[in-house]
Amino acid sequence: MKFKKNILGFAMAAVTLSSCNMDYNEYTAYDKEYIQRSFAYVGGLMTMIYNDIDTDWGNLSGAMLSSATDESEYSHDGNSVEDFYNGNWSAANPHQTIWTSAYEGITYCNEVIDNWSNLDFEQFKLNLDYEKQMYLYKNYVYEARWARAYFYFTLLRQYGGVPFKTTNTTGTEETALPCSSADDIFNFIAKECDAIKDSIIEDYSADKELILAKAETGRANKYAVLALKAQAAVYHASPLFTQGKSADEKKALWAAAVGACKELIDAAEAKGMGLADDIETLWATDYYSNTQSCKEIIFARRTASANTFEGYNFPVGYSSGQGGNCPTQDLVDAFECTDGKTIAESDLYDEANPYDNRDPRLTKTVVLNGDAWPNDLADYSADHPTVETYIGGYHSRTGNAAGKSYATPTGYYLKKFCNPNQILRARSGVAVTTSPHGWLTFRMGAMYLNYAEALFQYFKASGNGNAADASGSVTFNDAEGQPQTVAVPASQTAAKMASKTRTRSGMPAFAIGMNNDEFWAKYKNERRVELAFEGHRFYDVRRWMEDGDKFMNIHRMEITKNEDGTFTYNKVAVTRGDGQWQAKWNLFPFSQTEIMKSGNAIQQNPGW
Repeated sequence: MKFKKNILGFAMAAVTLSSCNMDYNEYTAYDKEYIQRSFAYVGGLMTMIYNDIDTDWGNLSGAMLSSATDESEYSHDGNSVEDFYNGNWSAANPHQTIWTSAYEGITYCNEVIDNWSNLDFEQFKLNLDYEKQMYLYKNYVYEARWARAYFYFTLLRQYGGVPFKTTNTTGTEETALPCSSADDIFNFIAKECDAIKDSIIEDYSADKELILAKAETGRANKYAVLALKAQAAVYHASPLFTQGKSADEKKALWAAAVGACKELIDAAEAKGMGLADDIETLWATDYYSNTQSCKEIIFARRTASANTFEGYNFPVGYSSGQGGNCPTQDLVDAFECTDGKTIAESDLYDEANPYDNRDPRLTKTVVLNGDAWPNDLADYSADHPTVETYIGGYHSRTGNAAGKSYATPTGYYLKKFCNPNQILRARSGVAVTTSPHGWLTFRMGAMYLNYAEALFQYFKASGNGNAADASGSVTFNDAEGQPQTVAVPASQTAAKMASKTRTRSGMPAFAIGMNNDEFWAKYKNERRVELAFEGHRFYDVRRWMEDGDKFMNIHRMEITKNEDGTFTYNKVAVTRGDGQWQAKWNLFPFSQTEIMKSGNAIQQNPGW
């Protein structure tokens, strides 16, 4: 386990990060005395911390973790994303990207907290911008504490209990650290968030006179702290992390999750935050400055302006599009009809026109056969101005004389997060374009759904057969073990919280009076649809310890174009691996190398 890095003497690469967003310059740090000469060099250490925050723009050679789930199938056979279901995932092939980046980030955080948080830069006191510089500098320690807690959350999400450190020591000591329990680390996260929530800057935009640049609004603030606390609390209460606990202990954790989620929702709404009018605003090219997107985005990790994501995912047959993470028929089927019923239940569903009368989020998430998308498609290929994913179609791999071997295997392409105006290849009079992208780490839509889940599970554990509509007092112990009580009003029931993302998109609210099984099925589907391709599905199924079999048995759509120009749709089943989900896959394996380096202080996760 490579915990310790020689931070001083590290060349800090220029990066651009955002959460409705921050820009960093390039800094080079040589030694402590050199760093102490300028605020900027300490800011350079913060650059490295933000740079280690996770994204998934196609981390596995273009494949997203969505393609290890029933959200999508990667169009390039043999990609390492298949390891998650074909038996090649192991302690010798552990896919430990998060392990590496999170511990690197934790090390940088500890450096800032322990060694760089109490400087006064006295030599700059006469500078005109001294007060502004110190305003930002004094916040670094709280940003670092937030980031350290976040890195531990990402490790818990993958491994459960992991080696834990809050200060940097020698390499030998650190590699020999045993795993702390998941409970202990979840409790640490809650305590850290409580400790810094009232000290970290609440809202950069509210302190404009002290901000050096508009981009500073992208740093972690109070709402990012509360969002981390809420998200971690929901995970802590989930079945994966409560195995072996009593019913009362499980209920207590759901109560704490209710408290954390309510705290975030109430504080954010009081500040004017909530849902953007249109979900597409969240990944628009101006998401980091648009009033609507910044209303919903709590924290987003931004990459430098690029077109790599579009290159991975644009239709094969258009420019240098590589097909990429192609939505499955299972995901398409999850989008209900406009009456709020599933395609199996609704009279509005027409097998001959399966995309009519559907949840509007479908066409904002998935590229369908016949779509004129991306916007340059007609100009690029005048003979094929719309996407053709039918058998023999220009953008299909099946029966295609053009031999587009990496075209969609599912009948669909990915639209969400892609910039439809992107130009991938220069041609006469047309230049290549790039644009910023923001990974949605925390947003209000997901937080409303988290709150709905916590409320439902708490009231269900209280014996309520209609937990979705329950309200009332909830008592829990805070991170310090002190009892707290919150009043959940009738306006904040699980059904009402889970309805917010639906009604934003023009779908009917959840019905009143659903029994627990009905609500849970509908809630899981709403979460699946609203948060598609945002990295949640991979972990949700694992923390719930439900539905893993759905990852192993997916479906494609085979589309045939008839002589009269109509289409026939045939749903085709596809089995991954041996078709059997393994319980051990709920957690990642520890690398065998890390276990050996630790002297077996790290114990392998069950089943691996």
